[in-house]
Amino acid sequence: MRHKNLIKLSVCLFLAGITTACTSNTPIANKEEVKGIIIKVNDYWQANNKAELRSFWDHAAYHTGNMAAYEITQKQAYLDYSLEWAKHNHWKGAKSDNKEEWKYKYGETDDYVLFGDWQICFQTYVDLYNLSDNKSSVMVARAKEVMEYQMSTTRKDYWWWADGLYMVMPVMTKLYNLTGNQQYLTKLHEYFSHSKSIMYDDETGLFFRDARYVYPQHKSVNGLKDFWARGDGWVFAGLAKVLQDVPENWEHRPFFKEIYKKMAATLKEAQQEEGYWTRSILDPNHAPGPETSGTAFFTYAYLWGINNGLLSKKEYLPVVAKSWNYLSTKALNKNGMVGYIQPIGERAIPGQQVDENSTADFGVGAYLLAASEMYKLVSK
Repeated sequence: MRHKNLIKLSVCLFLAGITTACTSNTPIANKEEVKGIIIKVNDYWQANNKAELRSFWDHAAYHTGNMAAYEITQKQAYLDYSLEWAKHNHWKGAKSDNKEEWKYKYGETDDYVLFGDWQICFQTYVDLYNLSDNKSSVMVARAKEVMEYQMSTTRKDYWWWADGLYMVMPVMTKLYNLTGNQQYLTKLHEYFSHSKSIMYDDETGLFFRDARYVYPQHKSVNGLKDFWARGDGWVFAGLAKVLQDVPENWEHRPFFKEIYKKMAATLKEAQQEEGYWTRSILDPNHAPGPETSGTAFFTYAYLWGINNGLLSKKEYLPVVAKSWNYLSTKALNKNGMVGYIQPIGERAIPGQQVDENSTADFGVGAYLLAASEMYKLVSK
């Protein structure tokens, strides 16, 4: 299967060198091969990891990918896996019911109900509710309770780190589509605008991980701006999810679209020849070598843009041809384990070992998102 993919990729890249585009007549991969990879990766993960884990961001990010894998494969086992996880967590994130103690800065205990890392689970709960033949209000009651309470406050600084934009922006859009409550979109724009004001770099269009990493206060080992790949992966993927869900005529859609497209242009130039992005996006020597989670999120967001007409096929198909080659060969072990995933962290760490045995649930989730969107591309 790998040899077939490489042949198709070689044809695509050869044509890209001549025409600067991989056309729709030069498939990057065969759709059944892509579907096979999705199943291989997800079957391996679920066979080796139980569903009954807490609803914190790392596990919850995997489930966003698992739901994408279910959409493509329709394997009941995948849906059941996320259902077991949701039921195990009583359809909640952080579990405190005392609103007076609810907090939103970093914390892993049950009183950090307003912290985005405890809210990403609501994405999957809403998806499960929408897919259910026997809808129960309990499946989304906590999501609505928490987010409506948060929106009732005057604070706007809930998303103070780049990761949070993936964790919660899609929660807002999914709940908007579920309830029709316009406040979800109003607050989405308000919260994101604050995040942009403290993390966004106008020159590059990329996001620093949080205010501590803004240049020149913080620099890479070579004195450059230090943009963390997985951090910008969270943002780029989160923007794709927002644009997927919001109405075409929403007044702030062009605002999100412009940021998304500028990120796409900058990331294109930073891609390594082997198809991946290094952990420090603009300084490959800061933490050299492949990294899968950031690369997978970028690939997903690019593919979504191509599939939905927001990004030019001529310009961006060569990008995903190279990144898919990396993801489907080097990043993927023969047994289905996804490697080269940087461990939990918040920055690119010089000297940190990331190899074929480095795996994690959130990175697998990102991989499944990318593979599922690739399936949609090659199915057309």
